[in-house]
Amino acid sequence: MTPLLLLSTGDSDPDFLYATGFGVESAIYLKFEESDDLLAVGALELERAAAESRAKKVVDVREVGLESGAADFEAANARLAAKLLLERGHKQVRVAPRLPAAWYEELRGAGVEPEIEPGLFLEERRRKSPEEAAFIHAAQRAAEAACVAAVSLLARSEVKDAMLWLNGEPLTSERLKVEAEAALTGIGYAAGDLIIAGAPGNAMGHYRGEGRLQANAPIVMDIFPRGRTSHYHGDLTRTVVVGEVSDELNGMHAACCQALDAAIGLLKEGADGRDVHREACRVLVEHGYGATTKGFESDPGRPRMNHSLGHGIGLEVHEAPYLRDVGYVLVAGDVVTVEPGLYLAGFGGLRVEDSGIVTKAGFKNFTTLTRSLDPQAYL
Repeated sequence: MTPLLLLSTGDSDPDFLYATGFGVESAIYLKFEESDDLLAVGALELERAAAESRAKKVVDVREVGLESGAADFEAANARLAAKLLLERGHKQVRVAPRLPAAWYEELRGAGVEPEIEPGLFLEERRRKSPEEAAFIHAAQRAAEAACVAAVSLLARSEVKDAMLWLNGEPLTSERLKVEAEAALTGIGYAAGDLIIAGAPGNAMGHYRGEGRLQANAPIVMDIFPRGRTSHYHGDLTRTVVVGEVSDELNGMHAACCQALDAAIGLLKEGADGRDVHREACRVLVEHGYGATTKGFESDPGRPRMNHSLGHGIGLEVHEAPYLRDVGYVLVAGDVVTVEPGLYLAGFGGLRVEDSGIVTKAGFKNFTTLTRSLDPQAYL
C-alpha cells in the first residue's frame, strides 16, 4: 500500500477532516496501513488532537523532527512529512488534489514523489453514514432557526415610501444578517458568508445582499451553517415579500415550489441527477418561464433559472453529487439540495431550497420550514 499524506490547508479542510475527524490550521497526517496512521501537530494542539481525532497515534511535530526556527512553517511541515516517510522506507506517497503546489515541490525536493489521487474520498464522502446524516439534519434545523430569526424582523417591519422600516430605522440586509448570525452562534453554528439579498440585486448569482430593503419585492435568504463541532453543513433558501405580492411574483413562486416537489419525487438511488434537473426545468417552462439549460430556454425578457438544480452537501457546502445537465447517478446516502429559482435582471430573483438524503426508496427531506412568501407564516 502506498502511504497517504494529508497536510491540513486550514481548520475546514474537508479531506483532512474526513480522514482524521479533527479540524486544525496546520498538521500532518500519514496513513501507512489501515491500522497504522499518525497525526503530527504543534504543542498547542496536542491535547485536543489526542481527545478529538481518530488517529491511532498523535505526536508533537517537534518531537519527531520539525526544523526549529524555520521561516516557512508549512514548507517545514512538508519536509518533516518527507522525513517521516523516508524513515519508514517510502519514497512515494499519495496526496490530495488540494495539496498546494509549493508543498508538492517541497516533497519532491526532499526525495519523496507525490502521486495525486484525483478521486480521494469522493465515494466515501458521498455515502453519508447515519451519524453524518444526523449532523447535516441538525445543521438544517439550525438554518431554519436562523431563517425564522431574520424573517421575524421582516414580519415586524413597516412599509414607508416603498421601503422597509423597523423601529423607526431603515431595515437593511446587514441588520437581518446580524439576527441570523446571532441565532446560529447561540446554538453552536458558524454562519459563513450567508445571503440575505433584496431586489433587484438578488437577480445576480450569489449576490450576498447589502443596504436597504424594498417593500413589495422579493428578499432571498440563503443560509448554510456549519456545525462548530460536527463540521457538517446545512443549506436552506427561502424567499419572502413584505407588502403586496404581484401576480408575477406569485407565479414565479408557484412554479419554483412545483419544480421543487417534482424534482424531489424523482430522487432515489439509481436516479440520474441530469433527469432530476431537467424535470425541474420542464416544470418551469410549463409555467411560462424557462432556464439556460439547452432545450428549456425562454424569452430573455422572462424570468429563468440560470444555475444547476442542486448539489451535494456535507463537510463542504458544495460537493458531489450534482443535479445539473450532466449525467450523475445518485446513490443511497447522497445528501443533496434541491433549489429551483427564477431571476430577471432589473426585477429581482426568487429561490426555494430544501435539503435531504437520497435513499433506496426515495428522498428523506430534512427541511420542514414553510415555503410561504408571507413573513407572518414563519412565526
